[in-house]
Amino acid sequence: MVKTLPRFAMVLMATFLMMAASVSAQDKTLTLNEAIKLGIENSKVLKLSQSKIDQAVSQYNQTKDNILPTGKASFAYNRAEIPANRLSFGPKSSFDLPKSADAYLGIVSLNEPIYAGGKYKLALESTTLLTKVARLDADKDKDQITYDIISSYYNLYKVLQSKKVVAQNLSSIDQQIHQSQRFFDQGLVTKNDVLRFQLQRANIELNGIDLESNRKIINYDLDILLGLPETTQIHIDQINEADRQVSPLSNYIDTAMANRQEVQQLQLRSNIAETNIKSIRANQKPTLSASAGAYYVDASANPIPRSGSFITPITVGLTFGWNFSSLWMNKNKVSEAKIEREQVTINQGITTDHIRNEVNQDYENYLAALDKIKLLQASIDQAGENNKILESKYQSNIASATDRADAETLLYQAQINLELAKADAGLAYYTLLKSTGKLNK
Repeated sequence: MVKTLPRFAMVLMATFLMMAASVSAQDKTLTLNEAIKLGIENSKVLKLSQSKIDQAVSQYNQTKDNILPTGKASFAYNRAEIPANRLSFGPKSSFDLPKSADAYLGIVSLNEPIYAGGKYKLALESTTLLTKVARLDADKDKDQITYDIISSYYNLYKVLQSKKVVAQNLSSIDQQIHQSQRFFDQGLVTKNDVLRFQLQRANIELNGIDLESNRKIINYDLDILLGLPETTQIHIDQINEADRQVSPLSNYIDTAMANRQEVQQLQLRSNIAETNIKSIRANQKPTLSASAGAYYVDASANPIPRSGSFITPITVGLTFGWNFSSLWMNKNKVSEAKIEREQVTINQGITTDHIRNEVNQDYENYLAALDKIKLLQASIDQAGENNKILESKYQSNIASATDRADAETLLYQAQINLELAKADAGLAYYTLLKSTGKLNK
């Protein structure tokens, strides 16, 4: 016989499950600035970018270390066994060597480059420039992360606003169904009129299902971007888009030329290419270095120094060197470096044209988005007035149910389009900011 749980226990268990579900699915309301800050703090991409900066700084420090003196120290022991130890230089001249010999050799040396054709200085300049390039890469990554967050934020806002309109229209259509059913009961309308309103409600519900599916996808993506638990339900704080003054296109292009990381990076690449040419030419110059050394030579079997058993020569010197074959071996390397510099210059022109086109496109898209808002606002006013007229006519049994449903559909669609257009305009503005390099400035 199967025993059933008492009613109190079942209620308690249900309450516990509901509490567990509410804990696992957290709600969080965020402003756009809060979302951006949270995403930047938790971005794995930006952490990787910082690691690349640290690597560039380390390479710079390693280059600085190359300028420091180099020093070496060694101590060696050698033992020689001499089986054939007699040397003869004729019948009257010969001598015997010992059967074995020991030797200790200690060396301490220090070398300092005095002049190397400027290669060390040029190497420092090159690594400094590469560090700046890495920092600009990080800034570019930050802009992209910020834009991705803004885009997802606005997309979620668009879906949530559309869901509000769907809810409002469902409420309105429910009233119409109730009213049409009452008219049908009174014999004022046909059953077909009631069915039309019910069909309209079903279509709105289908739209709501699609919106909810999109909301879940965008919400999940935004959770990942912001580093939040995947079950967090994000609510968008109301976006109040202030009227923004639109400057002439030339202003935005000038701003992009001054702030885009790509432009600054290519200028640095040009400087690096120029430094590379100088570094190759530096190979043709002579070098000068100073050295100092100390030696300990002990020929006794006892490693402990004893008077008369060892010598300690100390040396200092200057070394002048010149690999003059570089005079004819370097010319093709210089030619290759010049070609690389020319490629950077050509790439600068290509990038500049691309940025101009990008800014112009984003500028026109933003203006078009603003114009759409004006037109859609006017269409809402017209659709609202038309809906009121047909509602009055329908209640007076002058207009058909089809006309009444069509009027509501037009108003419903105009409301959705306006909310989407406002969000599109906001996103278009931030897209324009990104193309001018001012998104995080």
